[in-house]
Amino acid sequence: MQRCLKFVKHLPAYNIIPTVVTVSEKEASYPVLDQSLAADIPEGIRVIRTSTNEPFEYYKKITGKKEIPYGGFANEQKGSVVQKFFKFLRGNLFIPDARVGWNKFAIKACAELLTKEKFAAIITTSPPHSTQLIGLELQQKFKVKWIADLRDPWTDIYYYKDLQHTAIARKIDENYERSVIQKANALLVTSTDTKRLFLAKAPEIESTKISVIPNGYDEEDFTEPSAPPQDAFVITYTGTITDIYNIEAFLKALAKLTTVHPDIPFQLRFVGKISSEVKEQIEDAGLQHLTHLISFVPHSESVKYLLSSTILLMGIPDVENNYCILPGKLFEYLAANKPIICIGPIHSDADHIIDECGAGRVFHYAAFDLIFDHLDQLSHAWKINHNLDLPFVNYKRYSRLNLTGDLAKIIRD
Repeated sequence: MQRCLKFVKHLPAYNIIPTVVTVSEKEASYPVLDQSLAADIPEGIRVIRTSTNEPFEYYKKITGKKEIPYGGFANEQKGSVVQKFFKFLRGNLFIPDARVGWNKFAIKACAELLTKEKFAAIITTSPPHSTQLIGLELQQKFKVKWIADLRDPWTDIYYYKDLQHTAIARKIDENYERSVIQKANALLVTSTDTKRLFLAKAPEIESTKISVIPNGYDEEDFTEPSAPPQDAFVITYTGTITDIYNIEAFLKALAKLTTVHPDIPFQLRFVGKISSEVKEQIEDAGLQHLTHLISFVPHSESVKYLLSSTILLMGIPDVENNYCILPGKLFEYLAANKPIICIGPIHSDADHIIDECGAGRVFHYAAFDLIFDHLDQLSHAWKINHNLDLPFVNYKRYSRLNLTGDLAKIIRD
């Protein structure tokens, strides 16, 4: 959501005025809501909210759950027969996804706009990838230029196999994906490796058709000064985390570190959704006494937690095709100017950016010794100076304003 919100915020700076067509929050279902971000919508931007038809309210009533599934099913109980059944329904009755019920309402609203007014282009952003079918239909009906923004892989997304598609459902979904890649006038992706995945789906298209515009950070979100704590060594993780992030080696290394440096008051802070499996891993490592779990907070408050940290922890899921996973929070981590410890694949897109910016290090999931040695070095440095903020991080090109300039050029081209 933040990606398209920030595009809307900064496009007027490039003399491009967007109209937004989205779903009414009174009718849609979300895992979480952050109303504070609505303040980023510039004054005068037209936002059209439509009805929708989604199955999630029925899902909550049948399962008795208070929330709908997160992307990647971070809040789902593993091994549950009920959950497996609903995943099967999701994968085979709702193609490409369970948000497809919005399409007819969005197409109707867009058709009314395109009939009365002239637009340079339309941009569809996903997931949910069903949104790309809106662009496909509008392009065919109105011959309008269409940019497909694919924030994540489609049939290569790491939890795709959990949806238990039948052969027919998988084929339909693959055809949708290929049609979008082939027919969109331009495609946007967030990482180089995601571009490689999509090019492999349609090798006949020119590689220049796909542009890499990563997620970024908004400079206006980082106006407050950094405030590293002076009374504790605070390690912060923000966002969703489950057992597939495989941070057990880090937890064990931190546990050993507390015995080597008993004079340092370590704190491990998770801000956001954390699965029961990760909570068990924290307990197994004996870290529960120094771990603080903070549930979902507004984005501005999340940034404050980053700025009030000593170092930052990031994880990339230990799954297939994870070289292309480039979390949006990476860029906010960069803007926070703290040393980053990332647990994930070496030589991945995230690794290249962290290295390019001189912002920290990436460690393989099983690299216990290397993780411990690095934490030990940081601990010795902290004893000398409680402020471990980096002297220089080369991250400015990843500002949302600069990245929106890249989008503006594609729109004009």
